[in-house]
Amino acid sequence: MDAKKKRQRLRREELKRKILAAAGELFAQEGYANFSMRRLAAKIGYSPTTIYLHFRGKDDLLFSICEELYGVFLHRMAETRASRADLLDVLRRSLHSYIEIGLANPEHYKTVFFTSPVVYGPPDEFMNRDTQHRRAYRAFSEMVGECMESGLLRPMDLETLVVVLWSAVHGLVTTIIYSGDFLGADTAAMADSLVEGLLRGYAA
Repeated sequence: MDAKKKRQRLRREELKRKILAAAGELFAQEGYANFSMRRLAAKIGYSPTTIYLHFRGKDDLLFSICEELYGVFLHRMAETRASRADLLDVLRRSLHSYIEIGLANPEHYKTVFFTSPVVYGPPDEFMNRDTQHRRAYRAFSEMVGECMESGLLRPMDLETLVVVLWSAVHGLVTTIIYSGDFLGADTAAMADSLVEGLLRGYAA
């Protein structure tokens, strides 16, 4: 790739990041129903036509924002699994990573989980579509399954345990994001207590 094409590609990527960042703010502030491409264009100083060159519409924008966050979590899980830690510690660290990523990106997290419940379509479509969300879910499920198969977690329905573990850390992240000012406990201590309680509770 010559220098000119490389600069053009970098400019396109920078503009896409700028659009996604501004769209995330608008989704978090205005909600899905009130979001408009015209308002987004005014926010970043470009025409709606320019945005449509990169995204098909607000559903495509929201999908891309969601995929970005799930991609971060998937990458962190892959790094953790590549370490030489034991299986249970890999699961422990991944649960902590989820909490850390959510709390480090509160507006992004709110946009992903509280903007539109159908961004990935119905359950059958989600399960059969190759997305960062699906890959992250599959990787986490495999991680839990390996701990169960190795005798580190008690045998039970895998899908149930995966949903329970995810729901627990998701609940903590959501509570801290929306009610953090009213919580007296240290967030790190809450995360430690939750994760250790979960792992002890489901230990073999």
